[in-house]
Amino acid sequence: MPWPLWGPALAGLGLLVLPVLGLVARADWVRLPELVTSDAALTALGLSLRTAAASTALCLLLGGPLAVVLARGRPPGLRVLRSLVLLPLVLPPVVGGLALLYLLGRTGLVGRYLDLYLGVRVPFTTTAVVLAQTFVAMPFLVVSLEGALRTAGDRYETVAATLGARPWTVFWRVTVPLLLPGLGSAVVLAFARALGEFGATIAFAGSLAGQTRTLPLEIYLQRESDVDGAVALSLLLVAVAAVVVVLARPRAVEGAR
Repeated sequence: MPWPLWGPALAGLGLLVLPVLGLVARADWVRLPELVTSDAALTALGLSLRTAAASTALCLLLGGPLAVVLARGRPPGLRVLRSLVLLPLVLPPVVGGLALLYLLGRTGLVGRYLDLYLGVRVPFTTTAVVLAQTFVAMPFLVVSLEGALRTAGDRYETVAATLGARPWTVFWRVTVPLLLPGLGSAVVLAFARALGEFGATIAFAGSLAGQTRTLPLEIYLQRESDVDGAVALSLLLVAVAAVVVVLARPRAVEGAR
């Protein structure tokens, strides 16, 4: 390991770790158990976990096939398609929330017809929270799975097709097993991103207690009236995210040592 790398590496690590230590130093440890077990905190945490799980499942259902198409397909305009998939990674989340609002709102491109013909209103509901989280989290899953497929190569699928296997058989018997090593990492990344989503949620779903007020929104609300409460809930969110990443991330995706 070249020694000049240690300086920037430690500086980068400090930039990631020291802000969390700042929260730890600021926390009111005497009141912490009371603050993190309040009704508002537990309700927001439960809503965050449920919606993050639902959005992760939706990411997997829609993003898995999309990753396969990007890695193995040759659709026209593939480069443009990949750029569109990555767009939520560079957009401010609040812009994504506004985009969803003007798509699915009562006067939106699709929302007006859902309201008119089906009586369905999506904004400011728990469904809106799930869609907002899916919008910002899906690119993480797609990028991870596409990278796993590209790293594995397509030689096994080519051999299976040469031996007479149908495309659907090749997909289930060859492509899906190739996805599995990267699947755990992709799912964890998507869940963690959905768990911490704020901007798109507040723009598209609002902040209704028990319905759309996830833990990040509760933290923002507490910041206006109770800084100690906001810090305590921030530490709770950090702890939950750390548990998700450390325990749910399979050892296989860490690489052999």
